[in-house]
Amino acid sequence: MNVRQNNLKDLVWIWNQWDSDTRGIFAERYGDIANLIAINIDERLIQAMVRFWDPAYQCFTFNQEDMAPTIEEYAALLRVDNVQPYKIYVKEPKPMTFKKKLMRLTDMTDTWAKKQIKKKNETICIPWSSLRDLVLNHPDMLKRVNLLALAIYGLVIFPKVLGHLEVGVVDFFERLKQGINPVPTILAETFRSLSNCRRKGEGRFIRYAQLLNVWILSHFWKVERTPFHMFSKTFSPLEAYLKKEWPKEVTEQHWVSVFQNLRAEDITWRALWISPSVLLYRVRDQDWVPLLGLWRGVGYAPLLVQRVRDTAKSWKKVHLMELALYADTLTQDYDL
Repeated sequence: MNVRQNNLKDLVWIWNQWDSDTRGIFAERYGDIANLIAINIDERLIQAMVRFWDPAYQCFTFNQEDMAPTIEEYAALLRVDNVQPYKIYVKEPKPMTFKKKLMRLTDMTDTWAKKQIKKKNETICIPWSSLRDLVLNHPDMLKRVNLLALAIYGLVIFPKVLGHLEVGVVDFFERLKQGINPVPTILAETFRSLSNCRRKGEGRFIRYAQLLNVWILSHFWKVERTPFHMFSKTFSPLEAYLKKEWPKEVTEQHWVSVFQNLRAEDITWRALWISPSVLLYRVRDQDWVPLLGLWRGVGYAPLLVQRVRDTAKSWKKVHLMELALYADTLTQDYDL
């Protein structure tokens, strides 16, 4: 398995050039996703984790312990607050053409948009290089903010073709301004990528590795007493992760040994940065929650990993979620 990622040096450089006001506007709109570009992926850790992923149950089975990222955990990590939590992404039946979406996002001409659209291995996309100059030089500051966020979603969160942003990501990004919650979509595609790697036995897991890296290490982050500042509304789990020293040069075989011998007492079941909140654990009378990704849907069984949130006795609360029916099929083709 290859954990190859996009080169994010351009994104890091652009972010470092922005002043605090511009960064603040970005955070108000898109939460903490910019911190993902600074996270170094431990390839050996991710490769070891994939060995323990169970595609049938959509969870990791480490020795006798079942674990999987939850919607609530990823929401806490990304701090995307200006969304409607139970409004999910569903692809429009007749979306605006890709070309028109690019024109609206960039304020560029029809000719420019048509020239940028490429096809890579049957995937319709646009090169990051086509957007880079606009992120740097667009006269509208809000356009620069939006385009950098699009680049992070396309290159870091939903990468499909290295160095390019796929058409489905642009459609998804357009829907963010309608207040959809991006977390269920991110979680769905994370689970799909893990399952594909396990079923095929080999392949390239290039999606969502930053969040997965932070998530698993956070469950080994032990302190005697949770610092009070972690419960502040301004506390950023991703920033705290970046400031902490984590083990380096650990071999894949060592991580495999850790996971094979993992015991319940070795795990911080409720990550330090998780606050008490409502837990989604079923849809009507179904324990399996359908999650819609950009390209396919998956089943999500939060009851399997309820211990992660330590909520069974303390904050358990029934919460129902109305979701569209879905099929585990490829999304419809997009028009150019």
